Amino acid sequence: MKNKFYLLAITLMFAATSVTTHAATIDKKAMDAKVAAMTTEQKKERAVEIKLRVEEILAMNKSGLNSAERKELRQELRSMKMESKSLGNGGVYISLAGIVIIILLLILIL
Repeated sequence: MKNKFYLLAITLMFAATSVTTHAATIDKKAMDAKVAAMTTEQKKERAVEIKLRVEEILAMNKSGLNSAERKELRQELRSMKMESKSLGNGGVYISLAGIVIIILLLILIL
């Protein structure tokens, strides 16, 4: 009975404490610094290169690849996604409070 209890306790302990590992990817701060050094023309060229590479990866037949090659492709896509996000302007974000204030101003004006 004690052995089952200890086995259950050890199993729960290992299940509750999981260790996550991540592949070595380019750090976001390093990516932002790299992009900040680029001119606008270089950013546009790099964005076109990324788009072409993504289309090439999506068009390729992945059924013949082994798991290591697929993992490498996924990692490449993730790094290109992160780089393309840092290349973009980010857009305009309006908070909920900002939207409410704008609506109230429009109601008062009209």
